[in-house]
Amino acid sequence: MTTAPSTPMFTQDFWDDPHPVYAAMREQAPVHRLQLPTGMEMWLVTRYADARTALGDPRLSKRNGATANAAALAPEISAPLTRHLLANDPPDHTRLRRLVAKAFTARRVEQLRVRVEELSAALIAGMRTGERADVIDDYAVQLPIQVICELLGIPQEDQVAFRRWTGILVAGSVDRSGVPAAATQFLGYLRTLIAAKRADPADDLLSALIASTDEGDRLDEDELTSMVFLLLIAGHETTVNLIGNGMWTLLTRPDEHRRLLDDPSLIPSAVEEFLRLESPVETATFRVAMEPVTYGGVTIPAGGVVAISILSADRDPARFPDPPRSTWAAPTTSTWPSATASTTAWALPWPASRRRSRSGTCWPRSPACAWPCRRPS
Repeated sequence: MTTAPSTPMFTQDFWDDPHPVYAAMREQAPVHRLQLPTGMEMWLVTRYADARTALGDPRLSKRNGATANAAALAPEISAPLTRHLLANDPPDHTRLRRLVAKAFTARRVEQLRVRVEELSAALIAGMRTGERADVIDDYAVQLPIQVICELLGIPQEDQVAFRRWTGILVAGSVDRSGVPAAATQFLGYLRTLIAAKRADPADDLLSALIASTDEGDRLDEDELTSMVFLLLIAGHETTVNLIGNGMWTLLTRPDEHRRLLDDPSLIPSAVEEFLRLESPVETATFRVAMEPVTYGGVTIPAGGVVAISILSADRDPARFPDPPRSTWAAPTTSTWPSATASTTAWALPWPASRRRSRSGTCWPRSPACAWPCRRPS
């Protein structure tokens, strides 16, 4: 049986608050067949148990999902941006992960943690100097991009252009007309930077990725540019969204906010609840069914594009008895299977994160992501 949602999606009401729409969809059926505003047809998994199964299902291909998602881009643009961990299946994923792990060491992560704290303190100090401050523009956007630029070894004089290109590439706008030019400039810059790092390595992640070997194997040029892009989408937009959504959660739950002020030891638990209640990523990366698959009695045919709604699953009452309620003391973590070998990328020293931000943007985006993530202007 195929099911179309009875509650309209991608309307202004949906952008303002998607939770009622997803609640109605979960009640109606576990899987829905959708047509996105772009015309792309796909299957959306909405319930927690099915979502958890689908995320670890080897019959769903992330490689083919990335290809379907990037179909609107020319091959010379899509190939250098889709050879990363989130767009590959084993054994390719396993090989990439092994090479990346050699560069992203525990020492590098710990050094980065210290630098994140320094940058965070400096940004907060700057916000305190004025009468007003914007937590998104003045803090949430600035922190991850500064960290990523330093991590990769982006020279200070290039960071303005880098931010401009990446802002277009990860923007949540349905209008993607500016993406090809930005992607071309971004890739050209990365290739020039990679060549410079090859000639004169530094103590940064990009130099380490270039030098990383495993039994003579190395990352090729497209894999290097793709890994930089993955770091951007996995580390920047999601962090912006997590900070914005966390602030939203605290501002709309003053009693819970007061609990954190009174007992800072609850902050780690609160962050886990931020991720569940208002996840920074709405859907997981697209996948394609390599054979017919059935979730909750609904069969998705071979070749079907599959989206898994993290946002909907994290509010499923079958898994969370009172989904909207925050529980800092004992967080109802969703325990997604993100630690499996086929889904783990690498760990940044901020929480792994999910979904769209209250600032209006969405999950970590591919340049051709078909999921419409920004409210219509």
